[in-house]
Amino acid sequence: MSDDGLPPLREVIARHGLDARKSLGQNFLFDLNLTRRIARSAAPLAAATVVEIGPGPGGLTRALLLEGAKRVVAVEKDARALPALAEIAAHYPGRLTVIEADALRFDWQVHIEGDAKIVANLPYNIATPLLTGWLTSPWPPWFSSLTLMFQKEVAERIVAAPRSEAYGRLSIISQWCAHARKLFDIDRRAFSPPPKITSSVVQLTPKLLREPSCDIAVLEKVTAAAFGQRRKMLRSSLKGLHPDMANLLAKLGIDANLRAEQLAVGDFARIAQALGGTAE
Repeated sequence: MSDDGLPPLREVIARHGLDARKSLGQNFLFDLNLTRRIARSAAPLAAATVVEIGPGPGGLTRALLLEGAKRVVAVEKDARALPALAEIAAHYPGRLTVIEADALRFDWQVHIEGDAKIVANLPYNIATPLLTGWLTSPWPPWFSSLTLMFQKEVAERIVAAPRSEAYGRLSIISQWCAHARKLFDIDRRAFSPPPKITSSVVQLTPKLLREPSCDIAVLEKVTAAAFGQRRKMLRSSLKGLHPDMANLLAKLGIDANLRAEQLAVGDFARIAQALGGTAE
């Protein structure tokens, strides 16, 4: 038995035939010490509804409940995992709700009430679309924090500073919407099957006010244009967004000869504001 009185995860996986499937971006974490460390990173959990995506056999789910989560809502696309998750729900009566659904098409607010925290070992193949979907949803958001595992390369893009190689569109959207920090790395050998890369846990705490204020759809267009041709100067990469982009940048006090990675997050928001107003 494990610390929580449930069978070891390897036994659960073998009993239910839950081989991790690459097509679903699955990599299972067996180490309860690691999953508990992730759960503790999202504390306090006692008053929150914790939303988990892609729980698989329930390694992180068990850690969240063991660390005191009042309620866990686990969204799982893989029907093979449902019997294993049902065993956890029976062990923690009234605290775990399992929903079979595709997280990319899920209406979160229908199922979530009160303070919500998203904690997940995200399936690698949908991790970035999920994050950008949450960050571009109506603001202020329905969640109070995001504690998420990504491929290390993606994690570094989320928290990257200007003038770094990893700095780009994901950095700007993430940091304009939230305070983002990388917490720790997880060695690939902790997973089954071991992925080819290291993973990292990132925490994002949404900002109540996203400043400078701008329309996030316009901000996305600006960052797409700027980093779509990141080697070009802004006067070239952004010229398609305004008939006199060089003059607009001059009015904002931004050098049109700079490249995208040289601008701060706030500079992109100011450009978006000048192009498209301040609608949230």
